[in-house]
Amino acid sequence: MNKDSEHQEVHVQVKSSADNPVDLLHCATGLTKQCIKTTMTKGAVWITRGSKTQRLRRAKRTLREGDELHLYYDPVILAEIPAAPMLLADVGGYSVWNKPYGLRSQGSKWGDHCTVVRWAEQHLQPERPAFTVHRLDRAANGLILVAHSKSLAAALATLFQERQIEKYYRAVVTGDFSTQPNPIRVEQPIDGKAAVSEISFQQLGADGERSLVEVRIETGRKHQIRRHLAALGHAVCGDRLHGMGEQDGVDLQLTAYLLKFHCPVNNELVEYSLPTEPDSLLTEPALPPSKKGFEGQG
Repeated sequence: MNKDSEHQEVHVQVKSSADNPVDLLHCATGLTKQCIKTTMTKGAVWITRGSKTQRLRRAKRTLREGDELHLYYDPVILAEIPAAPMLLADVGGYSVWNKPYGLRSQGSKWGDHCTVVRWAEQHLQPERPAFTVHRLDRAANGLILVAHSKSLAAALATLFQERQIEKYYRAVVTGDFSTQPNPIRVEQPIDGKAAVSEISFQQLGADGERSLVEVRIETGRKHQIRRHLAALGHAVCGDRLHGMGEQDGVDLQLTAYLLKFHCPVNNELVEYSLPTEPDSLLTEPALPPSKKGFEGQG
């Protein structure tokens, strides 16, 4: 069997500074050397030196006795092609992007080539490092900040933690949301932690079966908006995880469309936003019942 098609996780001790990382991993896994180099480039090879572990991208990296190499090889993940985000602003110390559906906010041990952070590192001019500041669900789309120094990453992360960044989302949800109080404040805890969302009705779809809502969140728990809306009986269209199978043939209709905060670079109030026209799904007919639960599967 072709080793390049097998899922593998290996850990290799470096016994000599003369060792080469590609040769070591080739001997340990049977993967071709070119495959290992590609795996390095895509962020699925790591090196531990002392107490520090970091991605190893350079095939000619000089090793030391006592180092440990880690390879997390998943051909399915590595074969993914990243969707291209759109650069909205480059402030130098940080950049603002419109993240499309499917692109990840941050990587894992299995790679980072399909993340907005890695995209920024590879495409911004001048080139510079990139750091994750906050997360946006892979299935969602919209505004995301990427820092380009550890100090800016810490400064922006502090603004998020101290709730000094205003975050607004828009979502197309199932049902007629106009029957809810407007706005409605949801304070349902998530995973044992406080979670607060304020949701406002914006528009009812032509079919009366979907609504456009605006959501302002005060906390940033995992899937907070999706879980709060589902708990109200108005799941986000396209939500295969928290919904009831409605609109399985479409992407998750959740967009982070506005960020407002005091810029730590230019020391001024800034606002970044996307157009707020209703999502096209709101004006299109609902999927016929015969297709519900089948489209978008697999």
